[in-house]
Amino acid sequence: MAATTQPPGERAFFLKNSGDIERVKKTGRRLQTSLFNLVSCRSEAPHARVGVIVGKRLGGAVARNRAKRIFRELARQSRQDLMPGRDLLVFPKHGVLTAEHRILRDAWRTALRQQTLVRPGDTT
Repeated sequence: MAATTQPPGERAFFLKNSGDIERVKKTGRRLQTSLFNLVSCRSEAPHARVGVIVGKRLGGAVARNRAKRIFRELARQSRQDLMPGRDLLVFPKHGVLTAEHRILRDAWRTALRQQTLVRPGDTT
């Protein structure tokens, strides 16, 4: 069987290692929106990786988990379009919990384009 380039598995797609997260926080480019902050930097990984960081100030466990689910799903939807070799951290803000999905999706896509995190020609 011929080897094909497969997208990374679910575990490899999401940043969980604290060392990687700290590296992105310290060296990454930052973009602030009204719904979330995005930090991105280059990585040695052959594919893009995304981490979602939610602090306690966002609310209780239910609210924090909901924010994480929202951004994990947005990341999954744009997975094929993300530039390889980039690590992204998303820091959701309060407005995420009440924003319409369409508005949030548009803000996510716009942020990715502004930071040149999508492949040229992709309309994510």
